[in-house]
Amino acid sequence: MKEEEKGILSDSELETMDRYFRAVNYLSVGQLYLRDNPLLRRPLIKEDLKKNIVGHWGTAPGQNFIYTHLNRVIKKYDLDMIYISGPGHGGQAMVSNVYLEGTYSEVYPQITEDEEGLQKLFKQFSFPGGISSHVAPETPGSINEGGELGYSLSHAYGAVLDNPKLIAACVVGDGEAETGPLATSWHLNKFLNPRGDGVVLPILHLNGYKIANPTVFSRITKDEKIQFFEGCGWRPFIVSGSDPKVLHQKMAETLDTVIEEIQEIKKIARQTKIDFRPKWPMIILETPKGWTGPKEVAGKMIENSFRAHQVPIAIDRDHPENIKLLEDWLKSYHPEELFDETGKICDDIKSLIPKKDARMGSNPHTNGGLLLKELRLPDFREYQVSVPYPGETVAQDMMELGKYIRDVIDYNENNKNFRIFGPDEALSNRLNHIFEKTSRQWNVERLGSDEFLSSSGRVIDSYLSEHFCEGALEGYLLTGRHGFIHSYEAFARIIDSMVSQHAKWLKVSKELSWRRDISSLNYILTSHIWQQDHNGYTHQDPGFLNHIATKKADISRMYLPPDANCLLSCFDHCIKSKNYVNVIIASKHPRPQWLTMEQAVKHCTEGIGIWSWASNDKNHEPDIVMACCGDTPTLETLAAVSILRRWFPELKIRVINVVDLMRLQSSHEHPHGLSDSEYDALFTKDKPIIFAFHGYPSLIHQIAYKRTNNHLHVHGYQEEGTITTPFDMRVQNNLDRFHLVMDALKYLPTLGNRGGALMQWCKDKLVEHKQYIREHGEDLEEIRNWSWKESMKDIEHWSWKREIESPDNSNF
Repeated sequence: MKEEEKGILSDSELETMDRYFRAVNYLSVGQLYLRDNPLLRRPLIKEDLKKNIVGHWGTAPGQNFIYTHLNRVIKKYDLDMIYISGPGHGGQAMVSNVYLEGTYSEVYPQITEDEEGLQKLFKQFSFPGGISSHVAPETPGSINEGGELGYSLSHAYGAVLDNPKLIAACVVGDGEAETGPLATSWHLNKFLNPRGDGVVLPILHLNGYKIANPTVFSRITKDEKIQFFEGCGWRPFIVSGSDPKVLHQKMAETLDTVIEEIQEIKKIARQTKIDFRPKWPMIILETPKGWTGPKEVAGKMIENSFRAHQVPIAIDRDHPENIKLLEDWLKSYHPEELFDETGKICDDIKSLIPKKDARMGSNPHTNGGLLLKELRLPDFREYQVSVPYPGETVAQDMMELGKYIRDVIDYNENNKNFRIFGPDEALSNRLNHIFEKTSRQWNVERLGSDEFLSSSGRVIDSYLSEHFCEGALEGYLLTGRHGFIHSYEAFARIIDSMVSQHAKWLKVSKELSWRRDISSLNYILTSHIWQQDHNGYTHQDPGFLNHIATKKADISRMYLPPDANCLLSCFDHCIKSKNYVNVIIASKHPRPQWLTMEQAVKHCTEGIGIWSWASNDKNHEPDIVMACCGDTPTLETLAAVSILRRWFPELKIRVINVVDLMRLQSSHEHPHGLSDSEYDALFTKDKPIIFAFHGYPSLIHQIAYKRTNNHLHVHGYQEEGTITTPFDMRVQNNLDRFHLVMDALKYLPTLGNRGGALMQWCKDKLVEHKQYIREHGEDLEEIRNWSWKESMKDIEHWSWKREIESPDNSNF
């Protein structure tokens, strides 16, 4: 290279970077193939290789190149930086780098920095009893599960919120860039505050291919790529080539320019205090797929083709001759120049590595529990709704919760470690009161007609993407903060897969002693199926509960509070918890309130209980158990009970309400589950159970199928609905009071034919209901204004006052 063509790296710097790059590439290939002879001290033989070679090579060298250069700028500019591996597969790349920097051996002392440690490092990769082939919780420095693509940028965004000094270098694979969650995340720059938040540095790694196809970004023109990212608000820099030493200079120069631009933007933000949206820089790195690997095998092109994606050289019974090809490939990195006699990486290579926690593998933000500060919380009991008599007070549960969350925001303003995420629904979901203390964070143009928009705020709900909100919340939690996501119930299904990946992350992390506890992933799902008003069939899907029920028992929690006081108690519990996926189903519409705060706390603590004020079986065997779970099922069950008790006062009816859904499962299967004796004490061993459930009936049968009492008859959502009245939604799905009564009559043989008149009355009421709503467009007045107190007039029952004051209170 001529003097005038030299880049910013000196000859010694360039040589060190090249040696580092060769070393991590060697480590990456070794992990893919070898289980012995890690330094090629002797010729490779079949026994040195894994019998089942599983993994990905194509993305690894590009990621190694990026990691190498990020190390340099971390040292040069004293940066606080984390690395997010979007491509995910090719997990050996990140393992190679954190091993080389020393972090891996600190976390896993058995993987020593010598030949013996190398042999263990290589063997464990994608091997039974070892580690997965993609970036995972076991990988120090990672907050992005690489088994599923698309979430890297939103994770990076969540990580830098309220972390003004942090840079999240996010490597986006060009295959990953084609996924929906990633594609929508390019707009995250509209929500970052350059003063209060950190920086996301996207590095789009264009290596051209997926498993078997080219990628779109690699086949459009340079101008199209630039126009796309400029249109998304970025300032793109392109680094392209295949000669490592030439590309080292290009990348070093580009990264210096990028970091200095970032620092200038941050300086202006600090000094001027003026709101502005900068054009944040990003990098497009174009290198060959499987770079530095075999060019050709068996006459077929490997490097720079889709064939480099996974295992570029097949070595099996049919291809024993390929062992020599692999040995030549490994030797092309000249391991004798990279490792000393003991197998340790040479000291001059290690000189490129940042010190201590500046290493990306040991940055505390990537093990968020290290930084977790507990939330300061007000006493949720102070937000209680007064309930002088069951159902007498009408309130909006979510509106009441909003008052509590408003003050949680206020209490933690100094720590700035609590945020609310949701897709354009904070007001729709009746969290109105939060805007008394904060705004929506929005860093694009604002008009005078806008409401609650600001360049900073605790609410991220101005972007209509469940994927974006979910990923950002996960990134926020994984870096040691607290928050929750709220959504319409039906559209939580959009993020089913993301929830699964986070649940898997939590499951594995619990098994790693070095991974510290993080705040739980909390969902509040409202605008649910039973109050459709102007939304129809498309907005009806309670299946998120079914999905969560499939997750590991030590991870999943589901709560269905029947009123505001129970909702407050459940939310306070969830927001304090660690390492769970918590789901709360809540009402946002005006509803009767059933329990005092004192009763609600007891009921939510137990998770399930007999509502003795609604029952009349005290000191008797019940004739029937009427159970309910969810706000609407609770209302309809109580209405059904009032009908049965009015028609047949001699019937002994037990009313059971379920808040914690997993209490129904066996204690052998879920930590919250009831023992068989506890379950039988509530539900009896042989009495009929009419169970009104918020979601799909099959879920209750799935959870409770091993119980002794199999006389369980569940009413819930049956995929029936349209734009109709709230009560008609219940009628269409047989969840209404009249269908519950008719079902109960079927299982009360002691009534004989006396139940016939009530059966007919219920059928007549259903006909009357249908005729009325089609004429008037609203439910019958007796439905709209039904109350427990009025329905129970002149019926013998225990007084509310006596129940709550009784020393042997059996409500719960």
